[in-house]
Order: sequence, then C-alpha cells, then structure tokens
Amino acid sequence: MTGLDGRHVEVAVVGGGQAGLALSWYLVRDGVDHVVLERDTVAHDWADRRWDAFTLVTPNWQCRLPGYPYEGPDPDGFMTRDEVHAWLRGYAASFGPPVHEGTTVTGVRERPLGGFTVTTSAGTLTADQVVVATGGYHVPVLPAVSARLPADVVQLHSAAYRSPDALPEGAVLVVGSGQSGAQIAEDLHLAGRRVHLALGRAPRCARRYRGRDCIAWLSDMGVYDVPVAAQAGGLAKRESTNHYMTGRGGGRDIDLRAFAREGMALHGRLTGAEGGVLTFAPTAEASLDHADAVMESIKDDIDRWIAAQGLDVPPEPRYTPVWRPDAERTELDLVAAGVTSVVWAVGFRTDYRWVGVGVFDGTGHPTHHRGVTHVPGLLFLGLPWLHTWGSGRFEAVARDAEHLAAHLRRRAAGVPVADPFVGLAG
Repeated sequence: MTGLDGRHVEVAVVGGGQAGLALSWYLVRDGVDHVVLERDTVAHDWADRRWDAFTLVTPNWQCRLPGYPYEGPDPDGFMTRDEVHAWLRGYAASFGPPVHEGTTVTGVRERPLGGFTVTTSAGTLTADQVVVATGGYHVPVLPAVSARLPADVVQLHSAAYRSPDALPEGAVLVVGSGQSGAQIAEDLHLAGRRVHLALGRAPRCARRYRGRDCIAWLSDMGVYDVPVAAQAGGLAKRESTNHYMTGRGGGRDIDLRAFAREGMALHGRLTGAEGGVLTFAPTAEASLDHADAVMESIKDDIDRWIAAQGLDVPPEPRYTPVWRPDAERTELDLVAAGVTSVVWAVGFRTDYRWVGVGVFDGTGHPTHHRGVTHVPGLLFLGLPWLHTWGSGRFEAVARDAEHLAAHLRRRAAGVPVADPFVGLAG
C-alpha cells in the first residue's frame, strides 16, 4: 500500500469487517478510487470478541457477500468463530481490497469547500466521501452496580469471555439473557459449572419448526426484508433485542427452563448490590413467559404462511413449559452461593466521538436513511437495522453495501442525489 499522508481519494471506508469489505468489493468492481482503513486486522472482531465455542446463529447458506457465497460442505450448518474469521479473511484475499491494516482513524471533519479531512495514525488524507463501517457495538457496557461488587469477584464483559476454563473455579453469575448471555450461560452449564442467570426481556425463537430451520421459513416469508420504517414502532425497532437460539451442535433451541430443571439458577432483573448480596426483581417467570410467547407467535406466523401457500407440511406439537419457579429468589449472597465471577452480557454503547460531523441524535446514534445522512458524502454501513432486520446478517449487509455503492457512484459522477429524508414520516 502507498502512504496515506497527503493522499486524496474519492471514498474512504472506515472499518475492515464484513461491511467495509462488501462495500470495497463493489468499489473495486466499479473502479472507484478508495481506501479501507482498519485499526487492527481484517475481520479481527470475529477472533477477538467471541468466545471459544461461539457459532453463528444464522445458517451458512445465509452467508453471502458480494461475489463470495458460502461454498462449504454444510450449507445448513453454522460456522464457528474461527471458521467465520477464516471465511472473511479468504473473502478479502479473493479480490484484493485496498486495506490499510493497523491504521486507526482519529478524526473525520468536513472541509470548507466539500469533502472531508480524515486523520489517521498513518497520516492525514482527504476524501470526497466517507463511509463509516465500524458497526454499532463499540464500547462494552458495565452497569453502575458492577462497582458495588466485592473486589475479589472477577468481572468481565461478554466481549471478553472466552471459556469456562478461563474463569476461576466456582459458580458464575451471567447478567443478561440476550443472544450472548443465553449462549454463554449455556456454554458454562454444559461445562458443568454452577450458573446463575439474571434474565432480561429478551425474546427467543425455536431453532426448527415443521421440518425446517425457522430462519429458512422467515427468509421465505420476507421477514428479513421489511424496512425498519414499516415495522411496528418504526425506527424504535433499532433498539430491539435479538431472539436467542444457538447454532451449537448443529443448531438447537436454548430452553432456559430445561437448564433450570438441570440446576441452573434463574433470577429476575438485577436491581442492586450491597456487601456482596445482590438483589433481583421478581421478574424471572414473566421473562420466561414473554420469551416463550414470542417464540410461539413466530410459529403462528409460520403456520399462517404455510396455509396461505398451500404447502403440504405436517403440523407439529407446540412447546409446553418444562419448568416453572416455585418461588422467585430476590437475593443472592455471592459468598454463600460460591459465585467467584460475573459475566456482564448487557450490551454495548456507540462511540463516534472521532466523527466530528453533526449527524448524531441525542443518544449518540447516527441519523440516517438506509445509511445516507443529511451531510453530503457521509454514509454509514453495517449497523443493525440499517434498513431491515436482515441488515445484521451477511446477505443483507451485501444488499446494503450495493445500495450505498450506487449512491457513492452517482455522487462521484456528479449526478444529483435526492435528499434521503424527503418524504419520510416522523
């Protein structure tokens, strides 16, 4: 790669994960002068922020990037962490994107006459257009209550969790029951660890129903293609929690009730801590019921679609809860319970402080329509719900990248581009 200091490009792409690579594929194809700026190495998040036993939740057949479909031996299986990392590294090698690894972007500023100044650890360049493709999960969140836990309790965020063996001996408390929390609790439980799980309001989805993976049904139904603005609640849908299930062992349900029957301790929402004693709201049963209700509603949708299509598919018995709490425990003494570590699976916050352009709302999220902001030439890619639910999946990242690549080409060619917010409600 040539040096960056003093260089001018048409497009600077910030981030060398699947989103930045997908966009670069289109730009390489179209001959658009660009660079991809990656602070670490290509696709490093897949190796650095997932645990050892991590698998995709989405089937391998959904792993399609521009010019690079999954062609492995198990399309209905689920790639592991290391397989995804290798797959993405292979993608980059397949078309040679102009990636500058080990290059941290420290500032993006508008230039007085148009375009942007991009300051990096390898020098300063200018670009007519900038695409921020760093995803939406930047800084791991530790809640304020974490500061009230005893100093000898090991605490780590789910992004830093690697394996049961990497934690000290003893019981483990996992806080949060979204995709990561539920899967980490499963990982610990299967390893024979005593697990306490503080439940949130995360929904769940069955892995399979009526003979197929539920994701296959939902894909055929077009669920992943509905724009966020058309969803119930509109743009607020971007804050929704993903349904928990797992691709582990070839893919299966995560049934927290079954884990409880086998010895996992389920608690409601964590509300406080004092002197090593944690308190919980009595919400565990309601959380389990909510998760099951969402799962069953998805099955209802699948049933209706099967009937509307006239498909000859045998019916399937519905889920019956295998466990209910006799009484909800609202306190947990960490010492008495032998809890020596806590895994916080409570999410991330965004950090766009390096983007010195006024495109953010009061919560620090970029304001955009399909990734296009009101500032000409500044775009975002790779965000959950960027356009649809599918935007968080490989195949729809490809679709989002194609849309933005067309926008970039039009601007580069001097073709007038319509205001992306004109005509939008709200």
